[in-house]
Amino acid sequence: MIVGIDLGTTNSAVAALLPDGPKLIPNALGNVLTPSVVAIDQSGQILVGQLAKDHQVLNPESSVSGFKRHMGSDWTVKLHKHKFDAKKLSSILLASLKEDAECFLNSEVTRAVITVPAYFHDQQRQATIEAGRLAGLAVDRIINEPTAASMAYGVHEKDSDRTVAVFDLGGGTFDISIVDFFEGCVEVRSSAGEAILGGEDFTRAVARTILADKGDQFEIAELREPAMVSRLIQQCELAKRELSNTNTAKVIVPDKNGSLDPSGTHSVTIDRDFLNRACEPLFAKIERPVRRALGDANLTTKDLDEVILVGGATRMPAIAERVNSMFCRQPMGSLNPDHVVAMGAAIQAGLIEGNKALEDTVVVDVAPFTLGIEISKEMGHQLKSGYFLPIIDRNTVIPTSRCHTVGTIAPNQNQMTINVFQGESRRVEDNLMLGTFGVSGIPNGPAGQLIDIRFTYDSNGVLEVEATIVATKTVAQLVLANGQASMTEAEIKSAVAAMQKLKTHPREETANRFALKRAERMFQELSIDLRRRLGQLLDYFESSLEAQDPSQIEAARQELLIFLSLHDRDDLSGGE
Repeated sequence: MIVGIDLGTTNSAVAALLPDGPKLIPNALGNVLTPSVVAIDQSGQILVGQLAKDHQVLNPESSVSGFKRHMGSDWTVKLHKHKFDAKKLSSILLASLKEDAECFLNSEVTRAVITVPAYFHDQQRQATIEAGRLAGLAVDRIINEPTAASMAYGVHEKDSDRTVAVFDLGGGTFDISIVDFFEGCVEVRSSAGEAILGGEDFTRAVARTILADKGDQFEIAELREPAMVSRLIQQCELAKRELSNTNTAKVIVPDKNGSLDPSGTHSVTIDRDFLNRACEPLFAKIERPVRRALGDANLTTKDLDEVILVGGATRMPAIAERVNSMFCRQPMGSLNPDHVVAMGAAIQAGLIEGNKALEDTVVVDVAPFTLGIEISKEMGHQLKSGYFLPIIDRNTVIPTSRCHTVGTIAPNQNQMTINVFQGESRRVEDNLMLGTFGVSGIPNGPAGQLIDIRFTYDSNGVLEVEATIVATKTVAQLVLANGQASMTEAEIKSAVAAMQKLKTHPREETANRFALKRAERMFQELSIDLRRRLGQLLDYFESSLEAQDPSQIEAARQELLIFLSLHDRDDLSGGE
């Protein structure tokens, strides 16, 4: 069975293409969105999703979120005695989604289509594929998030021919794609984006502004008082969501230990103007990718038929207002912005399986950035290095393979170093280096011995580079720097074995554990009377767990959850 997975910065989701269309799969708590959070509790057990998110509020030092932003890098984090990189953390999350899918479908799930931001570079995409392999999934395709959203709309509204802008602002990334829909075809004309821009940045901007008004610096507070900042971010997230529906919201400011005053004495009331002021520098970052995507598609806003909103952060009224201003039209969105990417991934999975319902569906995607190599140029009778030679231009239809011939710069030069970059600048110092590899065995001779450089960019957005010495036909292939080469089968098996030694929280106990974690998080927020009542409910629930009577446990949990739902501001089904 093959499923589609939206591996998000803030929330993730898994979906499958069923006879009645793409369907999101609920997790152990019955929610279709799983927070992208991993934690380790005091017993050394791994927590994933909502359990980990509630654990993080009170225990930030043993919890981690936002790790998607570090995919393909050497970033690591230590949780208790275990060290994790972003790839391993993502594999834990993917394994949890895989288990949810298997329980729902009553079938083994071994294959997946996984979505990534359009602006993910090669190392990030390769790391995503390897995270899937670590989770026991063969990754058939990596697909860009706005492309996946476009596919969901293309199937949902297949009889409508139009040109749209897909505006995808999630928890951690922003992508904009210009897409044509016609006769069952979804054709991406251009893409642009910001790899570090999303709902989490808006939340932190609010927290940073609140601390600044108190005379505190966010970055210093985060190091010295992590529990306080973690709790403040949670409060700001709740307030940000409330401002999507109301004009004002209250942020309870915790003490240095992260405790909240239930009376709300230490609180700040913020409104939409406050939110807009705090986030204005972030809103401004949206405009340049929009201009670039329109320019690359040779279109103006007047040429668009519609603007589609994707991603939970688009629920912010300020985003809708900014989109309206940029495109001179009200944005639309008939599908749930939190669900549409996973739905599109499931449709792509159906295409791979050859689902007959998708026989007339065709998807054409593009490379979202320019790929090339470093070269030297003659400047005033001197050779100067550091210049960028594009080989695949941004927004070239993929899959594609392009070749460019270069030459040696010195007589009898037997070796050449190929530095591979992504970017749009004339100088490589302003672009992102993806990797480097060497070419040796070049025959002796005058300068100008020819080397063919071939870039192959596939539908997963994964880049392969080959250098062929024209005289000898000797081929050298790309080896990524900084240890980012593809993992061997032996390395995969070793990593899987190491991961299996970690204790993962049993899925069947998730509902009970979640109720306890949620109650633990809320306990200190409540007034004395409510706290006393919650304590009684917790005592009854814990004694029921000790008695191991399933009917008593269910009754006690439901009573506890009713209380929690009445007094908890956190909307567990929302978010980016």
